[in-house]
This record gives sequence, structure tokens and C-alpha cells, in this order.
Amino acid sequence: MGRHSDIPTLYDFCKQLSVSDLKKWNYLKPNQLSEGVIRFTSHNYEILEISIKVSTDIENPFIELKYLISGTELNYRVYFEFVPSNLGTGNIWYFSCPRSNTRCRKLYLINGYFQHRTAYDKGYYQTQTLGTKDKYLIRQFDKLQKSNKAKSQLYSKYFKRYYKGKPTKRYLKLLKDIEAGGGISETELLMK
Repeated sequence: MGRHSDIPTLYDFCKQLSVSDLKKWNYLKPNQLSEGVIRFTSHNYEILEISIKVSTDIENPFIELKYLISGTELNYRVYFEFVPSNLGTGNIWYFSCPRSNTRCRKLYLINGYFQHRTAYDKGYYQTQTLGTKDKYLIRQFDKLQKSNKAKSQLYSKYFKRYYKGKPTKRYLKLLKDIEAGGGISETELLMK
């Protein structure tokens, strides 16, 4: 008998629909009804095509999603909420999650539906699934990479180390980064 998989859903690899993307693609202009298609691709191969219809009417703003997944055609609406900006100009748009009614700026495609990450309790970010040794190695490689970048900046043309006889803040920061990555060798990390 087979068992159910214990592999968690990783939010990093889920398809995402965000308010900032819709704004960038000019779907969130006030009091308009617009339609379009969003395509998710991987290595020039189309994975998912979503037909969207966006209404930014003040009374009832929504986005209607229509797509085919696993042979099933889905068609549903996700409503928007908008809140006046704390800067006093304009409004901030939010999705109202269709599963949990949570106000959010990003929806993830999990189990065939776009929903907020808190509506699905078995999802994780990739860094949450790493072991202690993996996290240690990533931190060490980051320090080493930061150190190498600091060295290249330090020896670049026209770099000022001192101003009026005192070391510059940038120079001191680069020295600190070089010192942090100084005791790490790439060969030792690769052997661990």
C-alpha cells in the first residue's frame, strides 16, 4: 500500500498573483473594466494560461479568474478591498482571499485555487525546510561572497579610503566584511 506524501508545498515555487503585478500591467486604473491573459512559463514552455477580467468599480471591485487545471475548468471571482493610503494620496489595493477572507497583496496557486498562504496550513518557504547544516553552509558561503565583493570594491579605481586623515565609513564597512569572510576557505566548505 502506498502512503501519502510528506513533502510540503513550497511557496517559493507556487504560481503567484500579486496586486503589484496587476498595477504594473495597468489593470488597476480607477473605474474601468479590463480583460487580459496571464501566462506562466518555464523554459519557454507554457505551464498555465489564465484569462482575467478586472473591474475596478468603487462599489464592487473584483478580478475574475478563468483557467484550466488538471482537466477541470475553473471560473471564480476574487474581490478587492482598498484602503486609503497613510500618505494621504490614493488608495492601497488588497485581495480578499476567497478561502479565508484574509486581506493580502499576493495570492498563491495551491491545490488548484489562488489563495492566501495562511489558508493552507501545510505550506512552507524553502528556507524553513533546510536543516541546520544547510543553513550554516549558506551563511558561510554568503560571508565568503560578501568578502570577495568587498575586496573587489576596495581595490577598484578611485576608491577613497581616507578623507581628511580619517577612514571613511564605507572603507570601514568593507574592512569589516573582509574580516568576517577571512577565516573561511571554499575547499573546507565543500568538504563539509
